[in-house]
Amino acid sequence: MSIKHVLLALLLLIPATAARAVCHDTVVMVHGNTGSPGDFVNTYNLLRQNGWTDAQIVRPSWGNPYCAACNDHSGSEETPVKNAITSAIANSCSGKIDVIGHSMGVTLAMREIDKLGVAAKVNTFIGIAGAVHGLWSCGVYPYNVFNSTCGTYGLSIHSPFLDSIAGHRFGVHMYSFKSWVDEINCYGGVCTVDGVHTSSIPGEDRSLDYPYGHYQLLWYTAADQMALIQ
Repeated sequence: MSIKHVLLALLLLIPATAARAVCHDTVVMVHGNTGSPGDFVNTYNLLRQNGWTDAQIVRPSWGNPYCAACNDHSGSEETPVKNAITSAIANSCSGKIDVIGHSMGVTLAMREIDKLGVAAKVNTFIGIAGAVHGLWSCGVYPYNVFNSTCGTYGLSIHSPFLDSIAGHRFGVHMYSFKSWVDEINCYGGVCTVDGVHTSSIPGEDRSLDYPYGHYQLLWYTAADQMALIQ
């Protein structure tokens, strides 16, 4: 083979090598109750700046955006998240995904990963300001349960839904981002349920504390989210 042919062969290999170099886990980002995919704008921008393509970032929109009390973890709220996780796994160049949830999006993502039986396909699960152990504002099931968000498939403490996923795994690695000044998860100044912060995930690799409120915890931690899924 001539030198010309060798050089041509090497040039032809460059695009394939470059394509392999930019293979990332597809990232699924699940917003909170009455939120929107745009809530993850800081995380999205940082991922794009670091080589993720639009196809490698999935942000499903779920729930009634005008009625927080109407949304729970069952039925129509599930479908967009279930479809997003299924599609992300099927199309991921690595065969794995990373999942980042915020607020009620944490527990909704947990439910769908659990129901689909795909925890082994989730390389990293990050729960940001989730009420994994329930909300004191919702009461203790079945008492003081006033609406769907706090009901059987909601976030009342020891609701049948929360008890059904307690202690399960939702990824190979699991992390929680929490705050002790969270105005939603620390209702009445109490952040703990059964002795642990409600945002902590049983079996997690690590829990990170921040001095931010419920929504700021999502917006200001994009760099830390990025670091955990690199």
